[in-house]
Amino acid sequence: MSFLRSLVVTMTLLCALGTAAPAAYPERPVTMIVPFAAGGTTDIVARIMAEHMTRTLGQQIVVENVVGAGGTVGVTRAARSAPDGYVLLMGNLGTQAASVGLYPSLAYDPRRDFEHILNTGGTPMLVAARKDLPVKDFREFVALLKRDGAKLNYGTGGVGATSHLTCLFLSALLDVNPQHVPFRGSGPALQALMGSQIDYVCDQTVGIVPQIQSGDVKGLVAAVPKRIPVVPDVPTSAEQGLPAFQVTGWNAMFAPRGTPKDLVEQINGAARAALRDEGVRKRFLELGLELPDEAGQTPAALGELVRSEIDRWVPIIKKAGVVAQ
Repeated sequence: MSFLRSLVVTMTLLCALGTAAPAAYPERPVTMIVPFAAGGTTDIVARIMAEHMTRTLGQQIVVENVVGAGGTVGVTRAARSAPDGYVLLMGNLGTQAASVGLYPSLAYDPRRDFEHILNTGGTPMLVAARKDLPVKDFREFVALLKRDGAKLNYGTGGVGATSHLTCLFLSALLDVNPQHVPFRGSGPALQALMGSQIDYVCDQTVGIVPQIQSGDVKGLVAAVPKRIPVVPDVPTSAEQGLPAFQVTGWNAMFAPRGTPKDLVEQINGAARAALRDEGVRKRFLELGLELPDEAGQTPAALGELVRSEIDRWVPIIKKAGVVAQ
């Protein structure tokens, strides 16, 4: 009887363990990979989102900068991480769309290797020059590029970064060939611009608005249809005679493929809560971010954005003959 009683107790315990509720997510800190150096647009967006989401989820979201190869090193690491919700990625137009056309041996497919979580918003693109570049507006800048383009250079966050794509598009429209100086993120490129080590950049509003407002760099043109409220003195490309120059970047949150749907929904909910927060909204709007509406905050909406941007940018890249090694 003693043996039978022990067996019954053991089986009861095993059954209880087998039906125990799974531990609530997250049990430990979550890593958010930013595939660029600190201080750039993607990094700024990630840190603002992580700060609020930490409070919502009840665990620290730690931003980790993993740089290299136009952001693809960090994205590859995220793609190969365990799909358990503890590694997230803040990618952008460059890493999740342009990379398909730039890297013949890309180690991931942005359409299939990630669970889409949330588009944090659009970031209008601006062209800004070092403050001592001898031009007073974008028209004079274009004339300088056409006359002395081979002598000028521009800095970017790396081959395939949103900043690179925008400058590449501008060069194609003007049929000029300035020198490309890639950095390990748009933050270092901006520092080089402020130090007059490079001539100009094409950057997202989030990264460069404060420097334009302070006069540390010279804002030349906004590649959007309407002037940007936070830098109202910067004219649009249409106003400056180049209406075809229209580019809006974006930064968005992803998880490795196979992350459970309930975790994707929970993370999306925490991210949406951040975008609803008045403090977060104020910080983003002051940096020129265009926040998505409710319909644009779903995983499905982000998936469609990724597919449409790949369809748009890959032909442009192939026509320009740009290939990253």
